[in-house]
Amino acid sequence: MATASGASARGAFVTEARSDDPYLYQVGFGNRFASEALPGALPKAQNMPQKLKYDLYVEGLTGASFVAPRAENLNAWLYRMRPSVAHKGFKKLPANPDLESCFLTLNPKVHISPTQLAWHPFDIPSGSKKVDFIQGLKTIAGNGDPTLHEGLAIHMYLANASMEKKAFCNNDGDLLILPQQGRLDIQTEYGKLMVRPGELFVVQRGMKFKVLLPDGPSRGYIQEIYGQHYVLPELGPLGGHGLANPRDFESPLASFDIDQSAWEIVYKVGGELHACDQDHTPFDVVAWHGNYVPYKYELEKFIGVGSITKDHIDPSCFCVLTAKSKQPNVPLCDFLIFHPRWDVASNTFRPPYYHRNSSTEFMGLLYGNYGGRSDGFQPGGASFENGFTPHGVAYEEWEKATQHELEPRRVSEGTVAIMFESSMMFTISDWAIKRSGKLHEHEPKMWDGLKAKFMDHIDDINAELQAQGLPLLGETAPAVAKPVINGANEVKEVPKEAASAEVKGDERKEGSSCISS
Repeated sequence: MATASGASARGAFVTEARSDDPYLYQVGFGNRFASEALPGALPKAQNMPQKLKYDLYVEGLTGASFVAPRAENLNAWLYRMRPSVAHKGFKKLPANPDLESCFLTLNPKVHISPTQLAWHPFDIPSGSKKVDFIQGLKTIAGNGDPTLHEGLAIHMYLANASMEKKAFCNNDGDLLILPQQGRLDIQTEYGKLMVRPGELFVVQRGMKFKVLLPDGPSRGYIQEIYGQHYVLPELGPLGGHGLANPRDFESPLASFDIDQSAWEIVYKVGGELHACDQDHTPFDVVAWHGNYVPYKYELEKFIGVGSITKDHIDPSCFCVLTAKSKQPNVPLCDFLIFHPRWDVASNTFRPPYYHRNSSTEFMGLLYGNYGGRSDGFQPGGASFENGFTPHGVAYEEWEKATQHELEPRRVSEGTVAIMFESSMMFTISDWAIKRSGKLHEHEPKMWDGLKAKFMDHIDDINAELQAQGLPLLGETAPAVAKPVINGANEVKEVPKEAASAEVKGDERKEGSSCISS
């Protein structure tokens, strides 16, 4: 009997182009992808056949040890016109004085801050001088050193020109890039990605890429991690989905150029910049497969969770990506966002409560307004506290939060704030402290209104204590007889009168005694 047929997919799912992003992407986080720009360019059933179609070369790229467990093993196979060894040798480039990689306190170019710091929006270069993405890298803070394979750096990029016949390869760590002003048109060995403000882009260690500025001058935040890779945080009782869902991460499709003109490849190695020249484009990968790939993610897709009864959930509920440290269950860093969401907790102080975290916090603002963080916290600026630095909202925000009626409401509408949170202590770069021209300390006067209102209740408290037969606040505690030991090691009771005489000269001043039961 004849049956009505339906339809079959013609290939794996890819995204659709849109007005602000012309490229197509494969979806998934941690997947093993395969992509070919020409039919048959990917070899079948093996990685390194004796001879490849179109006389391509095979090149392997690993992001983990060869013997890493299967779940942690990262690699990719690239099939390209010419391998990366086809270059004319390396030369060391002049140092960028604003780019830092060693954050150990023995480095005289970094500084410790015991207090809160903040920066007004950083200036984008103007005028006739061209500054591309590499030249516009400015370091703010960090921890460790890339040669130790543990630590991180936080940079800004401040650029007004596209990279031309130039590519960048960071051998020190993975880069998490967040444009704040202007899209980034990024070409990688794997293909092309358009990254707009409100999206993150991760290019992992050892991958070459190039940045174009389709919207003109651009500014953004970068977190660089040494020796680790970003992963999705565990969900625990949330179950199988929530926060950043794996299917919403996007990786490029194979795309190649046939340019055989002169190119410069800039490498960052141990914080130093080196370059090699070659007479062909580095973006000549015709096909590739693997799970060591660049990717992007649209922050608006984040599935937020929160309290629907009372009190806050810890800020880990805002975590998009995390990177492990060498200490179990202590992340090297988390990347968090604060975005539009509902706030419904009953009988709860809803802004962030005053706190002293063991973690270091660095905040930036992609767009919108994030009230109460500090004075002058604006898109393109930053805010910073080292571990255990006390912080919280301004007094005015505290006052409003304790007085207004608690109804369900939307918060952070039209806003995305970001946080790089780390278990490590940061030092601050010379550029951020001395040369950026944007540094200002949080104004301590924002907390002047936080008076000890407790003192207004002393009379009421004493009335309650008296009713319960307890010592009053400010009352001297009664003397207690102290035992003494005589020469025969016998314990002997001291008369209460003598004990009182002993403590009489050391009586506590009024108002200094504690409550005890």
